[in-house]
Amino acid sequence: MADRLTYRPHHFLCSLGFEGKGYSDRFTANMTEIVEGRLRQPEGPAVEIEVVGAADDICGPCPSRRGSGCTAQAKIDRLDAAHAEALNIAPGDVLTWGEALERMAALPADVHQTICAECQWLSAGMCAAALARLQDEA
Repeated sequence: MADRLTYRPHHFLCSLGFEGKGYSDRFTANMTEIVEGRLRQPEGPAVEIEVVGAADDICGPCPSRRGSGCTAQAKIDRLDAAHAEALNIAPGDVLTWGEALERMAALPADVHQTICAECQWLSAGMCAAALARLQDEA
């Protein structure tokens, strides 16, 4: 399916908490197109996402991307493993954004402190605030 997105496991919470900031102008524009242009649209919950274990649609223009990997690959692998376990997902799984939202809403409220511990964006609080809003709505 051409409209299906590919996501590393940790990009689900990144997309939930996205507030228009990123690693570069190209990265931010791409993330905005995916999150604001697709996932946060009325038809967003129906968007299919395939879980992958390498660079995905969000990674495309990232300045840290190196082929299908990252300059911080060990950290990314740890983030992906923690998120995959928390969300009960694995490479090859396909779920809709709506299903991903349901899984995120069911997470413990402070889960990001553990699974996002190495993320440079954790201290900004965007993901924690977005997760709290999602859980309040659930």
